Amino acid sequence: MAKIERFEDLDVWKEARELCRIVYSLTNKAPFSKDFDLVRQIRRSSGSVMDNIAEGFERDGKKEFIQFLSISKASCGEVRSQSYRAIDQSFISNDEFNKLNSKASDISKMLNGFINYLKKSEIKGIKYKS
Repeated sequence: MAKIERFEDLDVWKEARELCRIVYSLTNKAPFSKDFDLVRQIRRSSGSVMDNIAEGFERDGKKEFIQFLSISKASCGEVRSQSYRAIDQSFISNDEFNKLNSKASDISKMLNGFINYLKKSEIKGIKYKS
């Protein structure tokens, strides 16, 4: 197993970055791009997924990391909910919806697994090393 030294090394962060890229790509196209409120919300939610993974990692403590991973997981739920709003307004196709929703669901599962792993782990975090 490769040693994780930076949040950029985490597969879940890489997947979250891809989710954010997908969201920006979809929201740049009309008619989606014209719904400024939904565009802002789904972009913020998708960004929150990757940003909270990074912030939690950088805090150097297991409990804080778990808390931020939980926030990231909740943001995945927001993206999924907002994707329903987008398809209901015909802003995205069925294929785009399925890709977006599937990616967010997969990341949520990854985060859940990571949270459970950390909860069982003896690791406390870098800031607790003497």
